[in-house]
Amino acid sequence: MRSSKGRARYRRILRFAARAFAQVWWFELILPRFGFGRVAERTRDARMLALARRFRDLAVDLGGLMIKVGQFMSSRLDVLPPEITSELAALQDEVPAVPFDDIRAVAEAELGMPLERAFASFDRMPVAAASLGQAHRATLNPTDAADTGLDGVVVKVQRPGIDQIVDVDLAALRRVARWAQRVRVVAARVDAPALVEEFAQTCHEEIDYLHEAASGERFAQDFADDDRVDSPAIVWERTTRKVLTLQDVTAIKINDTVALRAAGIDPTDVAKVFADVMLDQVFTHSFVHADPHPGNIFVTPLPEAGAGERTWRLTFIDFGMMAEVPDELRSGLRTLVIAVASRDSRGLVKAAQEIGVLLPSADTIELERALTVLFARFGGMGFSELRDVDPHELRDFAAEFGDSMRSLPVQFPEKLLLLMRAVSLTSGMCSALDPSFNIWEPVEPYASKLLRDQSGHLLQDLGKQSLANAGVLWRMPTRVDTLIDRFEAGTLTFDVSHLEQRLDRIIRVAFRAVSAVLFGGMLIGGALLLGPVPWLGVTLMSLSALPLLHALFGRR
Repeated sequence: MRSSKGRARYRRILRFAARAFAQVWWFELILPRFGFGRVAERTRDARMLALARRFRDLAVDLGGLMIKVGQFMSSRLDVLPPEITSELAALQDEVPAVPFDDIRAVAEAELGMPLERAFASFDRMPVAAASLGQAHRATLNPTDAADTGLDGVVVKVQRPGIDQIVDVDLAALRRVARWAQRVRVVAARVDAPALVEEFAQTCHEEIDYLHEAASGERFAQDFADDDRVDSPAIVWERTTRKVLTLQDVTAIKINDTVALRAAGIDPTDVAKVFADVMLDQVFTHSFVHADPHPGNIFVTPLPEAGAGERTWRLTFIDFGMMAEVPDELRSGLRTLVIAVASRDSRGLVKAAQEIGVLLPSADTIELERALTVLFARFGGMGFSELRDVDPHELRDFAAEFGDSMRSLPVQFPEKLLLLMRAVSLTSGMCSALDPSFNIWEPVEPYASKLLRDQSGHLLQDLGKQSLANAGVLWRMPTRVDTLIDRFEAGTLTFDVSHLEQRLDRIIRVAFRAVSAVLFGGMLIGGALLLGPVPWLGVTLMSLSALPLLHALFGRR
């Protein structure tokens, strides 16, 4: 049962959604039907921007899951206009800190002891405060320090009552999703309830610190033999579902180029290693850090490194948002990388269908043409080169193909969205570290390897196909002979049940169409007879309800 605060929060979210739906319904559906489509088009950008700003203000005010919703929606380029996604992309997960006494109460309840007993010291001032929890520096007590070999740690504690806030927010989002699914335009483009459930799963994983700790250990095992990468050790004795204690690995933030140069580290080298490590996560380990923003990546100098040894390494933290790459998605990504590397527009469309981004029923001819033009003009360019492209040329491309792209039935799976977020953050970070950075350069070695692997698999597939064809040819005479015998004996039959079902459906649709026409005729005729012959007019208009009911509710 929700508290009064929970009910007020729930109603506030629904009021915002109802207002947004009403605005979209009026401008995008009603006005065009009355010939005011140009008004809707002319005001669309400003309206979408205002809507995104109102949601951003709501998210910052409510906190909790709403900030996560904004960040999640900022990556939904497949279902939301760019005016909304670009505005929400700047939404930061930074909120006022919870009073220390409230944090103490949660931590002590989870650990089952006073903080003074669990830790030798515990800093009252938080290192960071986010929508779901906040972090404090602490020192392990002598016993735990001796057992773990650690001293300084960072303790993440969930915000009080966050479970109830998440439940309220998800309940409101599920209701909004049901509303959205009743709108034909929305339902044809996105499965809103499924989208909410994907988001809910990610959120439940983020507020389970045991899950984050396990993900951190798995990440550490993936890179155990890689001297480029490090991650904090987990102090399991002081970790629960709502409290996470881990090694303090604070170092130089990856985007702090001044500090990097002061430490004798070239930001260009950092960009290259960072991109390589992220691609290794995708194509080698199939387990990807999906939130690699500057606050979650440190560059740790190694002053004791000997001659010829690495003098720094990347340290990843915060493993609450991880993307696991299943085999089918990994296969599709390989196809996609090969297609991009070989500038194959048809192969790229095939990869999009294989991944599940593009539905098989989509008309892809225009998409292939757009990709061909895109590869011919912009293929292989880095961000610094794209900045030099004439803006008019980019606008012309968007004007020519934008409508075709937006009309395609596209929806990104959640796991692919997390990957896209990781790649986007990685590309942006590398470009900030090295303005001449080209994302295709670190991808090229993987593409070359995948092309070699594909060639080897192609030879195997050709051999298997040849054996299969030989088997078919060997059995062909016997099967033809059997077919002729059945034909001569009169036992050859054909299954036309599916054809009959389709014909029946077409006939039912035709009858409903006739009923709709009959309804219109009786209604108009009755209206015309209301003046000269009132009783007949009323009778016809009343009887018109019968064909109307058949047209609306007749068997489909």
